[in-house]
Amino acid sequence: MEKRHCLMLHGFTGGPYELTPLAAYLTEQGTVCHVPTLPGHDPELRTLGQTNWHDWLEAAALEASSLTAQYGEIDLIGFSMGGLISAYIANRYPIRRLVLLNAAVFYFSPYRFMRELIRRIQMDDWSNWGKVRRTPLKATRQFVMLNKQMRPELPMIKVPTLIAQGEQDGIIHPKSAHYLFNQLQGEKEIEFFPEARHMICLEPGAEAVFHSVERFLTK
Repeated sequence: MEKRHCLMLHGFTGGPYELTPLAAYLTEQGTVCHVPTLPGHDPELRTLGQTNWHDWLEAAALEASSLTAQYGEIDLIGFSMGGLISAYIANRYPIRRLVLLNAAVFYFSPYRFMRELIRRIQMDDWSNWGKVRRTPLKATRQFVMLNKQMRPELPMIKVPTLIAQGEQDGIIHPKSAHYLFNQLQGEKEIEFFPEARHMICLEPGAEAVFHSVERFLTK
């Protein structure tokens, strides 16, 4: 039996590490996972300000083109910004099944941001704030432009899709999941994880997400 291949796309200012635990889990189940680093997303974000949304889209499309040329239909998983890019890929390449994890449709809520800030103060957790300071304003504008450009892609998606959303996400508002569910035209499922925050694959309860993704991909 031939192995399934899966392309996995990380989020804005992130990297493959955001999806590595899920990739490891799927690998154990027999899936070959491909988790590229998008342009400008080196660990220190030194070149992020020199890239734009076209670069991120083209890099992902090149990966999809190469993989589908070699293996035919592949699965596709997009986290946060990677979920937006996945919409573009799913409409242009032979994708068997699509998984959207905390896809970045509605990406800022003042109330949720303040709640997350209070949580970090209480826990003295500032692990990601250095990265926020290193993110160029130009890159943030490019992310906003990508979001705008990808919205029209959503109603065209007809491949079977799983929408997974952490209800405690302080960056992506959970209403994004409902919006996606209403926009997508093909077979679709939606699942909420009550305790999960934005980094849904790095949470203590992430195994529940992994089980759901594997169930959907092997359905």
